[in-house]
Parts: sequence; structure tokens; C-alpha cells
Amino acid sequence: MKKIVILIMLVAIIVAFYEQVSPDKNVYVTVVAIVFFMYGMMQLSAKTPSKNQEKEEEDDQ
Repeated sequence: MKKIVILIMLVAIIVAFYEQVSPDKNVYVTVVAIVFFMYGMMQLSAKTPSKNQEKEEEDDQ
């Protein structure tokens, strides 16, 4: 699952950069690419543990 999300994010970045370089820029394609990139970042960062998680566990004991 993680590899698929990273692949989608890379494709979104490539599409967004390609749209910026092309002479006929389409804002909607760029916005959709950014939305896919942000969604991928949200999915990947949701699995990252918080720095404060360790402190919370120590306080509970």
C-alpha cells in the first residue's frame, strides 16, 4: 500500500511540473495533481508515530 501511495505521489508531482513547463498551462490539472500529492502525504504521515506518544505513555504509568 505504501509503495502505491508513493507511486501516485510521484506521478502527481511529474504531472504538476509538466503542466507548469508546457506553454498551454491548465490550472485544473495542476490543482488535481496537488490534491493527489497532499492526499498521499496525509496517508503516509498518518502512519508516522507522534513525538509526544512516548511522553504520554510515560505519564500514564
